Amino acid sequence: MPSPNSFDAIVLGAGGAGLMCALIAGQRGRRVLVIDHAEAPGKKILISGGGRCNFTNLGAGPANYLSANPHFIKSALGRYTPADFIAMVDTHGIAWHEKTLGQLFCDGSAKQIVAMLLDECARGGVTIHCGDAIRAVDHADGRFTVAWGGGQASAPKLVIATGGPSIPKIGATGFAYELAKRFGLALVEPRPALVPLTLGPDEALFRGLSGVAAKVLARAGKTAFREAALFTHRGLSGPAILQISSYWRHGESIGIDFLPDQPTGWLRDAKRARPTAGARSVLGALLPDRLAEVLAERLALAGELANLPDKVLEAAERRLADWRFFPSGTEGFAKAEVTVGGIATDGLSSQTMEARALPGLYAIGEAIDVTGWLGGYNFQWAWASGWACGQAL
Repeated sequence: MPSPNSFDAIVLGAGGAGLMCALIAGQRGRRVLVIDHAEAPGKKILISGGGRCNFTNLGAGPANYLSANPHFIKSALGRYTPADFIAMVDTHGIAWHEKTLGQLFCDGSAKQIVAMLLDECARGGVTIHCGDAIRAVDHADGRFTVAWGGGQASAPKLVIATGGPSIPKIGATGFAYELAKRFGLALVEPRPALVPLTLGPDEALFRGLSGVAAKVLARAGKTAFREAALFTHRGLSGPAILQISSYWRHGESIGIDFLPDQPTGWLRDAKRARPTAGARSVLGALLPDRLAEVLAERLALAGELANLPDKVLEAAERRLADWRFFPSGTEGFAKAEVTVGGIATDGLSSQTMEARALPGLYAIGEAIDVTGWLGGYNFQWAWASGWACGQAL
């Protein structure tokens, strides 16, 4: 008869990846304990997607993720697909809809996804303990011992599923990185991702556009996203900016195409068609008024088009198609939806998520150096990496 504080596996973290890993292992007959310092499981799930949980993306594939080792993600994503998670959602009778770009949301509430995962954990006899900080994690004689509050448990296998430091207000910390370093795992420098960018004092004119949004093409290096950008009192946000922030590095610029649908020569053509029209009004027909006004001012496009030389109009077109911003920084982990970087995947098995340097130690989800795009991709990585690990425990 096993001791009540002896398990086959201990999972640290009751988020999406941790719960998926636990339910898979539990339903395979393993005795699993999940520990989380938060007072309840699934806190990040509950606040996601405006409370409706963007639980996956129909198009999720390796190209939608950042990692220092881009091949690492292929195995888990290939073996546990969006269709697999949708099947579980459907089995639990949770109604859902596709919003845009393959993003799937609950019709009701994110609470349904948490309830589903907890129900599946219960089916596997998983023990979940929440509300106490972990006091110590030790490894000796082939077993991991975890102490929390007034309790202690041990197991031959330990899973790090405590996520990254993004959104500290829900209790997120860098605990996964501390553990990794203790057990000899390398880290890829963590930084905020899917995060608003800040602009310096020289861009005060744009910061004055707070609340104005426009459909743009945002670029960083060779990567581009075509979605909405939103001006804020601190800088730039909106889906296009959050997406590009994951690829942006401090000191670099980002390029914004304010009019991605306009063909080359469109301003010159507008001059031929409507010579007496003001440049400001031509821009205003294509962009929000306040944005058109600021852009026209910056480009010195005053007066009628007929009075502006073609060279001036062509230069304005080029600038509008690749307007360069040099962000002063980001709004940090407090506003970041996820983290780029984390536990280096080179030290993990892509099949099982087990650490090569210390058999029995695993890492999954956001804790490791795999970061998805905005739109359900990070949840799909949580499900896929959790599933792969749960199959191996």
